[in-house]
Amino acid sequence: MRFASLGSGSRGNATLIEAGATCLMLDCGFSIREIERRLARQGKRAEEITAVLVTHEHGDHIRGVGPLARKFGMPVWMTGGTAQVHQAVTGDVLRVFNPHESFTVGDIQVDPFPVPHDAREPCQFVFGDGARRLGVLTDTGSPTDYIRRALDRCDALLLECNHDMQMLAAGSYPPALKARVGGRVGHLSNEQAGTLISGIDTGSLQHLVAAHLSEKNNTPALARAALAGAVSCDADWIAVATQTQGLDWREIF
Repeated sequence: MRFASLGSGSRGNATLIEAGATCLMLDCGFSIREIERRLARQGKRAEEITAVLVTHEHGDHIRGVGPLARKFGMPVWMTGGTAQVHQAVTGDVLRVFNPHESFTVGDIQVDPFPVPHDAREPCQFVFGDGARRLGVLTDTGSPTDYIRRALDRCDALLLECNHDMQMLAAGSYPPALKARVGGRVGHLSNEQAGTLISGIDTGSLQHLVAAHLSEKNNTPALARAALAGAVSCDADWIAVATQTQGLDWREIF
């Protein structure tokens, strides 16, 4: 099982998860032209994507989903709430799932879980191949016990470290946007991410990736430091999925 990021941040998000003959794309916040360019960088073509899964309807996660599905006819999975507010995907390609129920796409088991975020019915995911588990958590305003249980004992984690609280407070965002980003249904700070991961079982963790970093209110060094302190590892061991380069394939053994 392996995973890669095609880009992570407020200007577009997409993640690849591959196991056996199945390759899933989690979110598509880029144009078709850009997503194809980024896929090629990871040695993949759009025709090789088995299905697209959607976390929520914000543009940086869903902008390219409709065009991609229409061009290639690939199935798109999303919650009922997301489907109600994002109607660019309809008909035979649309698959609606309950965020409290597991399902399978090809060789990958998908375990969704709801998260607090300012969207209609947002969720995040754990992906498994029967032996290994990858947890993905971004676009979440605050940690919950439900999230902690979902991410326990993962072999790899891609975890939101959106902002440093001091940088956000002192930054150029207007007060309303600062309140939204730092609020209960906004985005996880470095400190919140560290607190979250310190409260879960990371005994089998092979990869820890900081994701969805703000380009104005965070730095990779600050995100790495927060996570490294929480799991007592060297900061250089923490990977960062960036907006422009994403993250190259990581194997989970």
